[in-house]
Amino acid sequence: MTSEIELAVAEPIPKWHEFMHAVLRVLSDGRTRTRRELIAEVLDDANITEAQRAVLLASGQSSAVNRIGWAMSDLTRATAVAKPERGRFVITDVGMQLLAANPHQITKSILRDIPAYNDYEPQRQTTAATTMLVPQTIEDSELDPTEQIESGIELLRADVAADLLKRLQERHPDFFEEAVVKLLLAMGYGGAENRGRRIGGTGDGGVDGVIDQDALGLDQIYIQAKRYAPESTVGREAIQSFVGALAGRGATRGVFITTSRFSPQALDYARAIPTRIILIDGKHLTDLMIRHSVGVQVAKTYTVVEVDEDFFE
Repeated sequence: MTSEIELAVAEPIPKWHEFMHAVLRVLSDGRTRTRRELIAEVLDDANITEAQRAVLLASGQSSAVNRIGWAMSDLTRATAVAKPERGRFVITDVGMQLLAANPHQITKSILRDIPAYNDYEPQRQTTAATTMLVPQTIEDSELDPTEQIESGIELLRADVAADLLKRLQERHPDFFEEAVVKLLLAMGYGGAENRGRRIGGTGDGGVDGVIDQDALGLDQIYIQAKRYAPESTVGREAIQSFVGALAGRGATRGVFITTSRFSPQALDYARAIPTRIILIDGKHLTDLMIRHSVGVQVAKTYTVVEVDEDFFE
């Protein structure tokens, strides 16, 4: 059955600036609307389907709603839409003129003909003189500013993840075993005392690390950490061997971590057996390391601000 996300891909959400015309159309009756009312009517006016409305940003917000929000913001900057009171919107004479002069669509290029809009464009010092910065947003870009930020962050995370995986594959197996133990401790396993240790080496019995969930070590999680080349696949046999090692220790829970991926047979086997085995592949591993700040550090922090409406009450 086709999923909602697949349907949304087949029916692309309008680009954020393409919602500007719909915002003015809805407001053209002269009524003042709340933000919620305006967004709901714009969604209907633009014929946004349920599947398109279900598409979410990484932050959890509806992509369509976010794009409408940016369209409303730009129209407000251009004085085409006014906010007579907090959270309420109404069209202005400028907005009515824009709608009449542009019956089909409104772009940022059109808004730049409005002096009030240009007052908000960022400026940058050049070596020669202070000049207006030509906006870098491509007019037909599908991404609004929030989505551009999130997309950039995802690209940076992907680059860091690839570098992490490469470094883990290049280091000694002992280093990798220590790293995965540190990761599980950073995730909160092992309690406040960080009761976890690497036990890999000769005679390890097929287990590379152990996490003690209680002070006496009565509740333990065993770890298998295997470095594999990116093109390699961990098969069912390796998982069966790990399960056998757990049985030899009287354990019922384990985590198998690899730098590569698991075969479908390995995944099916782990799901079918009564022993609780968690499989973590290379992609999941680096995601967890980044999320819990293991092997990475913060290089730069950016702050996104918005107007505090309560300040102006």
